Amino acid sequence: MSEPAVLIVDDEEMVRTALAQWLRLSGFRAEVAASAAEALAALDDARPDVVLTDVRMPGLSGLDLLRTVRDRAMPAEVILITGHGDVPMAVEAMRAGAFDFLQKPYVPDELVASLRRAVAQAALRREVADLRRRLDGGENELAGRLIGSSRVMDDLRHAIRELAPVPADVMVLGETGTGKEVVARCLHDFSPRAKNPFVAVNCAAIPADLIESELFGHEAGAFTGARGQRIGKFEFANGGTLLLDEIESMPLLAQAKVLRVIQERTVERLGSNRQIALDLRIIAASKVDLRAEAEAGRFRADLFYRLNMATLQLPPMRERGDDCILLFHHFLAQAAERFNRPAPPVLPGDVNALLMHSWPGNVRELRGAAERFALGLHPSGHSVQAILDPRTKPAPITGVSLADRVANYERHLIEAELVLHAGSAAAVAEALQVPRRTLTEKMNRLAVRRHPQET
Repeated sequence: MSEPAVLIVDDEEMVRTALAQWLRLSGFRAEVAASAAEALAALDDARPDVVLTDVRMPGLSGLDLLRTVRDRAMPAEVILITGHGDVPMAVEAMRAGAFDFLQKPYVPDELVASLRRAVAQAALRREVADLRRRLDGGENELAGRLIGSSRVMDDLRHAIRELAPVPADVMVLGETGTGKEVVARCLHDFSPRAKNPFVAVNCAAIPADLIESELFGHEAGAFTGARGQRIGKFEFANGGTLLLDEIESMPLLAQAKVLRVIQERTVERLGSNRQIALDLRIIAASKVDLRAEAEAGRFRADLFYRLNMATLQLPPMRERGDDCILLFHHFLAQAAERFNRPAPPVLPGDVNALLMHSWPGNVRELRGAAERFALGLHPSGHSVQAILDPRTKPAPITGVSLADRVANYERHLIEAELVLHAGSAAAVAEALQVPRRTLTEKMNRLAVRRHPQET
């Protein structure tokens, strides 16, 4: 077990040095900081179990440091030391979340005993935080990867949380550009296999005469041109997850061999008689209805029924309502950061164009539109309508009052900012430069759908 880490914060060098030497002799890893500001800058790198700080220091006080540590929700305990201790200050420190409050001169052995209790409490705090993340299925992180507030996206995230820990193969169906590989990666990353390989194979991109070698591997001399041994994708993904994307493109003969591998959970390299045991999850993705393909004889029915243990149907963008607004803002912010230029404003006319578009290319098309909008190079003007279809003029918004148009725009803007700032209303208020109370009132009046991560 590694030594517990203590960050010592005191403006007196002699005190810092003496404390550090004593704690190192007592079995701690000691780091030092000459001020609360210096300690705050070192927190992320030092990752202390306990912060041991003087209360009265120039600039930020030990109480200020305590409050910042608690505001950041860091899994570290804070012990305050003062030569000017009194009851009100001790009460304030405990209310702010201090683990202990010691008055100078302190007994060194008592300080070490308090530090050891604080280390145990910090370990418990970390364990509780880890358990909470596991119990909620990583809901916040999942919402950040599968963005959308529509009912169909809520249902999809719920299904992924339910399926991820289950050792079952999964079929993911959806139109081109709906994010099948993103969903497959979520199933992997939120499963017990997360630390093992995730291997994605696009079956449509592999020539028919090479697909068996790619999937199963081969020994040297197994066929003309096989000069050395090759590990196949099934074997390479062992212990993790194998995504067979566009599986409908796989030749029927290869499908028969894949079925046998899936059923027996063993694979033989071409040119070998040795069976290799497999422990992996298989995710099959397709842009077509595999049941219909099986009924038409273009896909093996037995493979379809074997893969059809659990199926996720991904919704196209046209069925996701206002999600296009949230995703557009998300991709626009990413593109602006990547291109190192400010994100252009999204005006009410742009919002209308996004809502009116049918998005045949789904999320992939939307992301491309956001990136082109961020670049601002379209000759017809800087508008979403010009980017989506330069041949048409912007569609007029009819039958909607000015007040309703402004309300819709404000609602979409606030929802997009909530996504970009991980649901933090405080961060959104700062980004939009409005008082927190004003933002809260607007959210209530506009019936803003609250993001799962909102604080």
